[in-house]
Amino acid sequence: MKIISLLVISITILSCQPKTPDPTPQQTDLSKTYIDPAQGYSQAVAVEANSVKTIYISGQVGSGESFEAQFRDALRKLFTTLENSGASFDDVVKYNTYIVDYQPAYLDTFRTVRKELLGDKDMPASTLVGVQALGLPEWGVEIEAVAVVEVEVE
Repeated sequence: MKIISLLVISITILSCQPKTPDPTPQQTDLSKTYIDPAQGYSQAVAVEANSVKTIYISGQVGSGESFEAQFRDALRKLFTTLENSGASFDDVVKYNTYIVDYQPAYLDTFRTVRKELLGDKDMPASTLVGVQALGLPEWGVEIEAVAVVEVEVE
């Protein structure tokens, strides 16, 4: 009877002991790549972690005499920066467009050019904001974006 009592007590004590914790999860290695750095900023910064690269693209401004010309040029510069970052517009998950002195009449042009250059299926989240001014008086349109790319593991 004493052996059974000792066995029950031993099992009870063992079952109340804290379990060995799971191994500590591996720390994620995070790396940053600065794409086309300039004075005080980079055109983009790519952050890699867990086989995913997230690319943060600085505002791309267009040049030209009209809203349409500036919008097209800003998109062209966005495509170039995406390419230099190892991505394409298909990888963009969010983009913001800022238009100086926005007028509702710009919306038709905005939609037409956007559809022509970007398509209209599986579009990223986007925001269109009318602003009073951008960094320089000649800038009328600025586009910034975030892209996500799966990185092949070696």
